[in-house]
Amino acid sequence: MSTQFQGVIPPVITPRHPDGRVDTASLKNVTKHLLDGGVSGLFVLGSSGEVPYMTNEERELVVSTIADANAGAVPLIVGANEQTTNRVIEEARKVVGLGADAIVVTSMYYAIGNAQETETHFRSIHAAVDKPIFAYDVPVRTHFKLPTDLLVRLGRDGVIAGVKDSSGDDVSFRQLVLAAKDIPNFDIFTGHEIVVDGALLAGAQGVVPGLGNVDPAGYRRLFDATQAGDWTAAAAEQDRLADLFDIVYTPNGRVSGGAAGLGAFKTALHIMGIIESNTMSAPMLSLNAEETSAIRTILERNGLV
Repeated sequence: MSTQFQGVIPPVITPRHPDGRVDTASLKNVTKHLLDGGVSGLFVLGSSGEVPYMTNEERELVVSTIADANAGAVPLIVGANEQTTNRVIEEARKVVGLGADAIVVTSMYYAIGNAQETETHFRSIHAAVDKPIFAYDVPVRTHFKLPTDLLVRLGRDGVIAGVKDSSGDDVSFRQLVLAAKDIPNFDIFTGHEIVVDGALLAGAQGVVPGLGNVDPAGYRRLFDATQAGDWTAAAAEQDRLADLFDIVYTPNGRVSGGAAGLGAFKTALHIMGIIESNTMSAPMLSLNAEETSAIRTILERNGLV
């Protein structure tokens, strides 16, 4: 079907100086690294950007910095992350004013809703914001799995332009792709870094990989191989990326799950000389020298340092 968005759209990390301030110079370096790697778009203010930890001023700084570094090269898809409908609308209007080409919206969180309220939530945002809206299915953070029938209904009615699926539920992902395959301009992205070839074979339009911060060119090669129908090459690239993904398992248990994965991405970029520091947003701990050494070994065997 026709598509508005496709390809590799990494969720951009947020570098910080050792004192905790947002590092705009490193953020520009990351943006250049992603563009040089051939990405199709940039997902700003997502989970990999540590958006729950940002102040309002930091969110605005990050979006404006990336928009400036991107200079219109690829679409900016920006998260409007707030708990309830009116707060999301307010945030969405703000990021659109800063250059967002589309917005990403979760179901409500902290507030306890149901499917009917969630439908009203998305329809109200669509009515208030004149940009494409992607539904972000991330139940690990919202504690609510977006129902397939709801997503398909919203897609058919033009309320949402697609779905970023970070549910980890491969069964519901396949069911969504099948149910939505005849909806024009409805784009489904997987956030599952190590089964991208399978998702694209099923009919997804692209991937939003946190690991894409580290190796955007690898994901671009994977996507291009699938578009050329070379599934053997795609599988080989996916296998290599699966090995690279082992960086997220190097933390030794002293940090949280969120700090482990995002900390691994930041540490890899620090080793590669792209960002100044692997500092995490407070109160998360940064990875230490032992963990950094283990990540370096994985980067070396994948030819990234």
